[in-house]
Amino acid sequence: MQGFIINLNRVKDEDLIVNILSQNSLDTLYRFYGARHGVINIGFKIDYEIENSAKSTISRLKDVIHIGYPWINDYALLRLWQDFLGLFYRHLKDSEDIGSFYFNLIHQASQNWDRQNPKRIAVEAYVKLLEHEGRLHTDMHCFLCSKKIDEDVSLLRAYLPTHEQCSHTLPINKKGLKELFENKSSLFLGNKEVDRLWNVLLEGL
Repeated sequence: MQGFIINLNRVKDEDLIVNILSQNSLDTLYRFYGARHGVINIGFKIDYEIENSAKSTISRLKDVIHIGYPWINDYALLRLWQDFLGLFYRHLKDSEDIGSFYFNLIHQASQNWDRQNPKRIAVEAYVKLLEHEGRLHTDMHCFLCSKKIDEDVSLLRAYLPTHEQCSHTLPINKKGLKELFENKSSLFLGNKEVDRLWNVLLEGL
């Protein structure tokens, strides 16, 4: 089976507890350290097998094959990718029914990560996630004062809309935000606005 590594915890010696988002589940597996084991890290896509053990409550990760990305050796792209994928563990770790949405969302993002500004890809993917979870607030009323927003919009965590003067944060032009929310496209957003949305995203899914 295949999955994305979204969290790693080092335990005794060089052994690891690995959290993998697969097509239908979030697996927590134990990986024994060994000289023949290849390096794995957050953000890697792998093909793997699960070995159950009667002696342990946690199954073993085995037969790992790294499925590389064309851009895997670009450190700047990889760093952003790891920051992005690390958010999914905190968001999904207590979920019981994962489904295939999150795996497919990450897979699609990985295919385009080097084709345009990766922050744009992440922001567009996040809006899809918010819509999927029923958390996308397209009604332009300020989350802080509840009044209608007529001018440019500022966004808080989970892309909650506010007045610029209420949240004292960088405004996003309404035309660009409308295109992002309706068509999942950052086409009409400037790089400074995308950077702002990326920083909000890093606060948590």
